[in-house]
Amino acid sequence: MDDWLDINADPAHVRRERERARELRKTDWWKARIAAGKCHYCGRVVGAGALTLDHVIPVARGGKSVKSNCVPCCKECNNRKKAYTPAEQILDKLFPG
Repeated sequence: MDDWLDINADPAHVRRERERARELRKTDWWKARIAAGKCHYCGRVVGAGALTLDHVIPVARGGKSVKSNCVPCCKECNNRKKAYTPAEQILDKLFPG
């Protein structure tokens, strides 16, 4: 995907949601989610220690740190996803380049 996104995220929203994500990572719910060690996007088993919390709808694009928007993700998928929404990811697969 081209780097054409002009994201003007509200700094207060980003700060608040990142703090909520830090708190969410401390919960038993999150520990159970990463226990299998499986990436949400590619499905590879990389181990719980290699997974990060990823927001399906990025915080910079208005996403929130709620259970329904947070998934375990490997570093490679997290780097590839950047701040793209699920719709943009699908469009990139359909129309690469």
